[in-house]
Amino acid sequence: MSYTQTALRIEENQSAEISGKPYHEFLQLSSPESIATHFIGALKASEIKEQPYRRWVLKNTLPEDMCVGVLVLPIVPPAIEECAGVRDYEQNNRKRSFFTPEMREDFPAVQTFCDAFQRPEVARQITETLNLPPNDIEGSYLRVEYIQDTDGAWLEPHPDITAKLFSMVIYLCTGPEAKDWGTDIYDADKKWVGRSTAAFNSAVIFVRSDVTFHGFEKRPIKGVRRLMEVNYVRSLWRDRDQLSFPDKPITLKG
Repeated sequence: MSYTQTALRIEENQSAEISGKPYHEFLQLSSPESIATHFIGALKASEIKEQPYRRWVLKNTLPEDMCVGVLVLPIVPPAIEECAGVRDYEQNNRKRSFFTPEMREDFPAVQTFCDAFQRPEVARQITETLNLPPNDIEGSYLRVEYIQDTDGAWLEPHPDITAKLFSMVIYLCTGPEAKDWGTDIYDADKKWVGRSTAAFNSAVIFVRSDVTFHGFEKRPIKGVRRLMEVNYVRSLWRDRDQLSFPDKPITLKG
């Protein structure tokens, strides 16, 4: 599905909301099982890039209706005056959007997405493909952040914290300049070495280490840079209000 087609779908659904009906009544979302099967296929077909550290690059990561369901969520991109190159900068933390129990209750698309990535078969495939210790995944928790960057947003090179068992970014960027909005990749000395594609519905996954430096170089954003960060995090994760199912850990069984 091209970004042009997606933009048309978004306009249709936003128009529907204006007409007085909630947008989700016009969406026919795939089932969590179908989304899980689709994602597993994309993960199995992923391309592995080894330099400067191992990354899995996915195409057609989600069914198109799931992409549209996220894009038309009535969440206004936050106004960020200063970010200091980090996501959790002081007053900006309260402006972040996570797929929480409250969000799941309010929006069917959020519930469907979270149900899909909570499923044991998805957890098993992630464990197998990324060669993660099963005992680490069992009992971890799903964390999903919906990010809408606007002009002025940037991220300094960082490796991610050890509480994240893996990090996946799903790009939902649209617009003529969106191709330049991918994640910047750095070597162990924090030297810029390249940039991920930000092709619509593509994704990049990596397993955190001391050399997995990535960020977003300062550059113009004409529009909104939309993406989702998906993690399984360890049980010691302190910000429980960021978790999709804070009382329901991931399991490989079932």
